[in-house]
Amino acid sequence: MKLKYLFLSLIFIGFLSCDKNDDDDYEFVQVATPQLMSKSAFRSSVDIVAPKAIEEPGKIYVYNNYIFVGDVDAGIHVIDNSNPEAPQAIKFIEIPGNEDISVKDNFLYADSATDLVVFDISDINNVTIVERLEDVFNVYDLDIPTEAQAVEYGKYDFEEDIIVGWTVTTERRKKVDNSRIDFVTNDVVPLSSGAESATGTGGSLARFQIVDNYLYAVGNYEMAIFNIQNLKEPLLANTQYAGWNIETMFQAGGYLYLGSTNGMYIYSLDNPSDPEFVSEFVHWEGCDPVVVDGDYAYLTLRGGNLCGQIESVLEVIDISDKSNPVLAERYSLENPYGLGVRNDMLYVCDGTAGLKLFERETPKDLKLVETLQDVQATDVIPLDNSLIMIGGETLYQYKYLENNIELISSFKLD
Repeated sequence: MKLKYLFLSLIFIGFLSCDKNDDDDYEFVQVATPQLMSKSAFRSSVDIVAPKAIEEPGKIYVYNNYIFVGDVDAGIHVIDNSNPEAPQAIKFIEIPGNEDISVKDNFLYADSATDLVVFDISDINNVTIVERLEDVFNVYDLDIPTEAQAVEYGKYDFEEDIIVGWTVTTERRKKVDNSRIDFVTNDVVPLSSGAESATGTGGSLARFQIVDNYLYAVGNYEMAIFNIQNLKEPLLANTQYAGWNIETMFQAGGYLYLGSTNGMYIYSLDNPSDPEFVSEFVHWEGCDPVVVDGDYAYLTLRGGNLCGQIESVLEVIDISDKSNPVLAERYSLENPYGLGVRNDMLYVCDGTAGLKLFERETPKDLKLVETLQDVQATDVIPLDNSLIMIGGETLYQYKYLENNIELISSFKLD
């Protein structure tokens, strides 16, 4: 009898052991599945409609008396800024999959997922689409939800479909090797300054830049170069590898400065249709917009999130020798995003910590002279006569004072 109970006990323990080993082989993961739309339906959904409330504020862009405010992946809010004390929303340009725009001589260029779309805005009350270049972009940023630990693409066909959103579910999955990051279809994989001209001005978070007769558009790892000599019929001149995890692009003095999560890449525009890599400045991982003034570049690194490290800083880079950029100084920040330069002042958007004004006693010696703590600051455009800033769902405008600024208006995008 005792042997019988001992035998049954051993069997029970064996079951427990098997269950434990089985549990060790599995885990609960957040799995993201794309919401799909056919490309034909996607491309027919561009429209010009009445003003509407913003859903997810994106980037800002200024052209003549208009301010364009991006609504992430949805389109562009057009703001009439003829009277900066009372700006007025006048229309919304629906552009699915949109992140960036640039404008030259009344032609607005916008990305729409894989496509480049061209609008004629010479009559702002009658905006028309004049051209669409299809499949000129890789889907640079699929906007995979940050909480996702794996992606299941299912029946996604990149030739026929566009990803327009995501569904996230919790699933019990067999553990996989997290030592590499890969993206494949039909599988589950782990995630680990502007003087007045005919060209508008974007903020430091921009991925589009117009230089003379070329439009440069940078994605996560690839740069697309368009010849826009014929403004309403741009031509894709070239695509090339640009670096890794590229987030922003700034142009100055015949060079492009690409901000990535782990460095700043410098490209020469001596041959405008084929930018040439010059050098890379490497830093720890962090979200990285960059602006340039003279022989110095200013970039912010935001830590404490998926961008990388915990520490957040402002770095000043000596770029007098473009082939050998050197760290000149570093300043601590709290939650930085975009930034901009005007004369001897540097304006840094420090997120929930507000807008910080630094006096440049020398290009690398910065003195904090003012902090606007009652605003959330995301990106800024220092124009000649006013400073434009966005934070949350509010568009701010300021006039310049000596070592300070004064609010002209705050416009709620709702």
